[in-house]
Amino acid sequence: MATNKLKNEQVERARAKDKPYRLTDGDGMFLLVDTRGGRYWRMDYSYAGKRKTLALGLSLT
Repeated sequence: MATNKLKNEQVERARAKDKPYRLTDGDGMFLLVDTRGGRYWRMDYSYAGKRKTLALGLSLT
C-alpha cells in the first residue's frame, strides 16, 4: 500500500534542478524530473531477482 502519495500540486511545482531527481509516490512508483524540467512517471520492481524500471509516461500538468 502506497504511503507517500503525491498531490497534484506537488507534481505541478516540480521544476528542473542541476541533477535529475525523484519524487516518490510509494510502492516503487515515482516521478522523475530531469534537468530540462521534463516529468516522467516510472515504477521500480524486481523480476527474477533483478531490479527493473518500467516507464509509464509523461506528466503533462
